[in-house]
Amino acid sequence: MTQITASMVKELREKTGLGMMDCKKALEQSSGNIDLAIENLRKNSVLDAEKKASRTAVEGIIKAKIDPTAKNVLLVEINCETDFVSKDENFLNFSEEVMETSILHMDDKDLLKEVTSRLEESRKELVQKIGENVVIRNIRILEGGVVNFYIHSNKKVAAAVSLEQGSEEIAKDIAMHVVASNPLALKPEDLPEDFIKKEKEIIKSQVEKEEKPQEIIEKMFTGKLSKRVGEVSLLKQPYVKDPDQLIEVFLNNSNAVIKSFVRLEVGEGIEIEKSDFAAEVKSQIENR
Repeated sequence: MTQITASMVKELREKTGLGMMDCKKALEQSSGNIDLAIENLRKNSVLDAEKKASRTAVEGIIKAKIDPTAKNVLLVEINCETDFVSKDENFLNFSEEVMETSILHMDDKDLLKEVTSRLEESRKELVQKIGENVVIRNIRILEGGVVNFYIHSNKKVAAAVSLEQGSEEIAKDIAMHVVASNPLALKPEDLPEDFIKKEKEIIKSQVEKEEKPQEIIEKMFTGKLSKRVGEVSLLKQPYVKDPDQLIEVFLNNSNAVIKSFVRLEVGEGIEIEKSDFAAEVKSQIENR
């Protein structure tokens, strides 16, 4: 049986907000697999949704800029090791160099590879100067008619929006909403099949525990699934600046049509090993 450590329990608590014993039990049932523990907790209705961890896996900044044609938005993510360095003037100057180089080579098929190659010497010089590793991790281009973007004040989350019709102001408002609400797709039918399949399994486990007639169970299943896909679909989300109306209603009232969006968050999807500092100190003392 997999040994459940204090650091594993701590990580699950940070992601779910549940008590220590609930987390320990969930980890024991999943043999230490944190993702499976979260899934099982949701199936048992102990957890409605995963709570994001309060800390990002890596540090750095997101930059955004509309290109000279005013038809494209570029988003770039540049990573470093500490938040302190992400505010360093040398790091910020290099980040601006990444953006300007990206705009100059927008037509390249592999833009990230091209920019990384062209700035490799500058990157190495920066690493030697600041004493931390620096990585150009993401470069995204959003194309379309009316475009705009929004960057959170901490420079760690940004979004860009393209409208088929509408104003730059509306595009920026929607980008702000995307930063805050983190939709997975524009509309429910755009959601990945794997996501829908997993949600169906989770909801099925939840409703089957109800002692109700089959027709009621089926209605509950349909209702829960509809609610869940709406929560992660941009057009079906309540507008953050006016929660009484959905995004699709706001767009319709504004005579605007959204084409696409993109969202970037520093370190998203990167996992780093978390160490149990107290345990490390104890181990060092014991091994003296």
